[in-house]
Amino acid sequence: MQIKNTAKGCLALSLAAPQALDETWFDESFWRQQQAIVGSSKGRYTTWFVEHGKQQWVLRHYWRGGLMEKLSKDAYLFTGVTKTRAVAELALLERLFEEGLPVPEPIAAKVERFGLWYRADILIRRIHGAEDLVALLQKQAMSRPQWQQLGALIGRFHQRGVYHADLNAKNILSSDQGFYLIDFDRGELRTPADGWQQANLSRLLRSFNKEKRKQPKLQFTEDNWQWLLEGYRGSASA
Repeated sequence: MQIKNTAKGCLALSLAAPQALDETWFDESFWRQQQAIVGSSKGRYTTWFVEHGKQQWVLRHYWRGGLMEKLSKDAYLFTGVTKTRAVAELALLERLFEEGLPVPEPIAAKVERFGLWYRADILIRRIHGAEDLVALLQKQAMSRPQWQQLGALIGRFHQRGVYHADLNAKNILSSDQGFYLIDFDRGELRTPADGWQQANLSRLLRSFNKEKRKQPKLQFTEDNWQWLLEGYRGSASA
């Protein structure tokens, strides 16, 4: 990963970043002027899908949540470039991607400083034809082998020591190539023996149950969860 200083802060570039990358590419209005916005994902805030040449990228701004959101929607205390949310996530994604784990290909991150604070954005490559599990399970059920495959994938990440700070159904994508994990904000590498994995799995189960309460037709059952655990345990003995 390379870091390029700019007038307002810095750009962190992954190995996949094009040479002509410019900080204006982190501005949604730039892509709108180019008529290059091809979609969006809306939660509390909007994530944009943009088209660059033959690729599609995901542009995501870092927004605060919880009590801190009342003080500032997107300002974070600056304690060093590599400790910023965007650069830390970019570095983790780059490492995992190079190791062959199913994560989005990282492109670049932008950190804009103002005094003791910063704002940040990240660009990653969009996974072609993928949709999150909530969208998928609203339309159809997954088979037992698919749930086992998902459990084995999560087990693979855990065995590597990858802690996902927000492991939930919307941060798991399904595509023709299989499952992917996305959104590694605040993620990190931990020692597998420290016992954090069960809390990670419990968070995912709460997510499925929460989505099921919101959308009763969501194709998720207790049997599905047990199938996922079968795959998870199988990955540990493989």
